[in-house]
Amino acid sequence: MKLLPESSGFEAINNALNIETVDGSILGRLESYSCKMVGQEKALYKRFHSFSGVNDLQALSPPQSMLGESSPHSLTKSLQSSGGEDSPLEDKINRKTLFYLISTLNAAFHPDYDFSNASSQEFSREPSLEWVMRAVERQMMAVARAEFISVQSALWAALDSAICLRECEIYSYNPDQTSDPYSEDGCLWSFNYFFYNPRLKRIVFFTCRSVSQYCGSPHDSGLIGDSCMDFEDDY
Repeated sequence: MKLLPESSGFEAINNALNIETVDGSILGRLESYSCKMVGQEKALYKRFHSFSGVNDLQALSPPQSMLGESSPHSLTKSLQSSGGEDSPLEDKINRKTLFYLISTLNAAFHPDYDFSNASSQEFSREPSLEWVMRAVERQMMAVARAEFISVQSALWAALDSAICLRECEIYSYNPDQTSDPYSEDGCLWSFNYFFYNPRLKRIVFFTCRSVSQYCGSPHDSGLIGDSCMDFEDDY
């Protein structure tokens, strides 16, 4: 995956998505990637293809929207446990698209994390752009209403300009605690969406997290370190 140059629209949105709140900080970013494989990715894809089974289609987790109007951080474990191989709730993804999503994560969080062994069931396909918009807006409005309202329209306009939202397949990444790059102490919630346009062969990655005020300097590294304050000694 090749990170495309940040447009002025994305630069302004990314600046606006870094918000200080009463409880801490919100850190959001949009990044656009070309699906053209670069460097060692061709070799990695051949290996990924050979190890991903005989079926081209891989099972996804049920979409978050099937849980109702819950927060984007809500996982789908209950539906996973109730749906068998032939469950009508089960969605599928082809291996190349799955590889694109995994490669996007590797590029976005390089060099701190490696998602090469991520399972297809750590991802969901969201069938409705409207639901994703509502989920994002609901989460942001709950913690930073005034700040988000000021950027809300520009956010979706910038995304549409970059990726043609109505043509996109929208996926979300819903890892467990062991593979979540935002699982460190102090992360209150997070979401990760991929807007994939097969015609443009491009993905826009929209990731956002809320960090507790009791963790120090999340802006410095882009990830949460081990700097959360421990107040137990005060009692």
